Amino acid sequence: MAKLKGIIKLEGTLDNLTFYKAKEGYLVKTKGGVSKERIQNDPAFERTRENGSEFGSSASSGKLLRTTVRNLMIRAKDNRVSSRVTQKMTQIKNFDTTSVRGERNVAVGLSTPEGQATLKGFDFNNRAILSAVLFAPFTLAPATGEVTIPNMVPLNDIAYPGGATHVSLSSAFMNIDFATTDNAIEYSPTVNIPIDSTSATQTLTPAGVPAGTGNDIYVLLIEFFQEINGIQYPLKNGAFNVLNIIDVA
Repeated sequence: MAKLKGIIKLEGTLDNLTFYKAKEGYLVKTKGGVSKERIQNDPAFERTRENGSEFGSSASSGKLLRTTVRNLMIRAKDNRVSSRVTQKMTQIKNFDTTSVRGERNVAVGLSTPEGQATLKGFDFNNRAILSAVLFAPFTLAPATGEVTIPNMVPLNDIAYPGGATHVSLSSAFMNIDFATTDNAIEYSPTVNIPIDSTSATQTLTPAGVPAGTGNDIYVLLIEFFQEINGIQYPLKNGAFNVLNIIDVA
């Protein structure tokens, strides 16, 4: 690998040289490696094909999760959420102890307690972790997806960012079948309250129970706002918002 100097910045392939941009600047390297055709057909690369197949399956499962929760995730995510979700799905796939190598998948992995525990607690925004933002205990009713936070005092029970005047709470109840890709989601109404010393029990009840025979996945969303002249504005475009998978069944 070499660093490209000069006023002309290149990206792409020319003869046996590949030009690309990285954080170190514009770099160039020679083409090499094994051909795609050989990887697809050579018996020596059977393990490589198996690993590639399982990685592709895990990536697809991650995309399915992100697509299902997209309406909430666009309000609370970091710029590496796609790769982090794929990494989590790859870990879950490893709990599939029944499928042959190359066919292990997330659907079977999530049927195990270990797989479900691996997905539980995932934060879609690694800049805002639920355990570091919400200190009040809460309960979940799995049959309905209802989340209850008893006697919450926002000023004491929430680590709010500077400039925030209000906080919104909402939840969602998903059912995702990672084998068939069938998915459904039900949302709770949003509770918006000022960040003050008022104590109140907050109850978040999804509109219904999502249809499906896949995994039940429950998420909690916390959003921060700044009120100016009676209008609430998302604080720093949601940089401090939390979206967490609070349980998986």
